[in-house]
Amino acid sequence: MQSLTWDEAEARFLKYLQRERNVSKETLRAYAGDLRQFGRFLAEKEGNPGSGLDRISPDVIRSFLASVHQKLEKTSRARKLSTLRSLFRYLNSSGMFADNPAELVAHPKVKQKMPHFLLVDAIFHFLDSLANSATRAGISWRKARNWAIFESLYSTGIRVSELVGLEQADVSYTEETVQVFGKGARERIVPIGRKAIDALGFYLRALDFQFPGALASSPALFRNARGGRLSARSVDRILKAEMIACGLWQHLSPHGLRHSFATHLLNAGADLRAIQEMLGHRNLSTTQRYTHVDMNQLMKVYDASHPRSRKK
Repeated sequence: MQSLTWDEAEARFLKYLQRERNVSKETLRAYAGDLRQFGRFLAEKEGNPGSGLDRISPDVIRSFLASVHQKLEKTSRARKLSTLRSLFRYLNSSGMFADNPAELVAHPKVKQKMPHFLLVDAIFHFLDSLANSATRAGISWRKARNWAIFESLYSTGIRVSELVGLEQADVSYTEETVQVFGKGARERIVPIGRKAIDALGFYLRALDFQFPGALASSPALFRNARGGRLSARSVDRILKAEMIACGLWQHLSPHGLRHSFATHLLNAGADLRAIQEMLGHRNLSTTQRYTHVDMNQLMKVYDASHPRSRKK
């Protein structure tokens, strides 16, 4: 059994996440931030930043969580504990450490938040308003772009980070599919509907008309006013403005369109595993949290499908 300091264990774990697990930059940054904070706590508590792992007990971890109790929500404290559990599991499986003190610490009870989503009628109202605004505004590449963005998000269910990372070549207009590079650089092909295809085509024609040569100047699909790649933060800002413009005051993030996509497919009878594949989730349990199944619809599916349903 190797004798590692905390700093060595942290460095090896982050390298493992980056090279073998191929996690996204955002995920790696979150892990690193949690581990650095715990490392600072250890240094203050032990007076030695190079302390060995054998000094980390469940009580030390509980003390760490107590130290951030007033500063952080339960969800953040729970994530930090999960980070420590993951680190020790890696050390256990690699034969570098025998114990997992984080497993003996109770997980903070976190109330599961139901994410916001739009009903089908509200989605139709929103997207139809965008389409009308784009087609009636003469040649406005911005209006056309906004319509294409949200038609594409709802049509495919992809993450906003995946949307802004799309290249023009990632969309197949003949096969009506999109090539997506998701978390951990995992690639998947997702279908895209005809309305989204039409919106994308309209946007690209408008962009090319107003700025000849713009399409060839960058492979990025969605552009900002300076011609660069649009950011996820900008998409969030545009969504809020466009929802207010069409009379919808419900709070919704771009992620809410992803939840709406999954919920509407499931309510229409789509297979949960097919939805999982389109969303790019590793685990089915993650997909289940994305869906808001109408109970009446659920009862109809049950009555129509279960061999012992009383209504058959």
